[in-house]
Amino acid sequence: MPKMDHYEYRRIQNVFELLKKQYPRAETALNFADPYQLFVATMLSAQTTDEQVNRITPKLFQRASTLKELSQMDRAELEQYLHGCGLFRNKSRYLIEASHIILQKHGGQVPDRYEQLTALPGVGRKTANVILNIAFRKPALAVDTHIFRVARRLGLAFSKKAEQVEEELKQLLPPQEWGAAHHRLIAHGRKVCKARRPLCHECNLHQYCPSKVQYIN
Repeated sequence: MPKMDHYEYRRIQNVFELLKKQYPRAETALNFADPYQLFVATMLSAQTTDEQVNRITPKLFQRASTLKELSQMDRAELEQYLHGCGLFRNKSRYLIEASHIILQKHGGQVPDRYEQLTALPGVGRKTANVILNIAFRKPALAVDTHIFRVARRLGLAFSKKAEQVEEELKQLLPPQEWGAAHHRLIAHGRKVCKARRPLCHECNLHQYCPSKVQYIN
């Protein structure tokens, strides 16, 4: 943990304790049954809401219930299933290309190593971390737009790049708590600490938030 005075240490600990109390069962909103389905859903979630992804994936998984079946789909056909999902043409191409690589290099199993995941087309740091933590229960802390915003507002991180915010947050918590913190910060960002109009008067972190004056006044 980075050096800080006693007050700041307690403030940060209180923030995480209150997040745990408010969102004790926070988890991913994506619907999935196995690593393959989570891989697809996470790939689709970029610039698309989880709700929209959950509307798309049931029919897709009926058509392509396995990675092999997905790899055999024509790109034009896959695009029809993904229509309504942001960047659906790029995502169709990435999914088909990635499925071929996974079949050829990883025995048809979604890889469980960061370097292998990020080597796949369309898989960035955030997507890889989500898959590692949720599908394989490995210590990882993905930073999406909600976490980036909330962490900076709460004074948990200060960097202007998501990768650096990830490292700052990881220094504040033991590895076994990274995944839970990911889900709780997302939940808080969606329900309370919203992008345009944060609900500061309803926030249980109000007394520990250095940004509250900016948004209340």
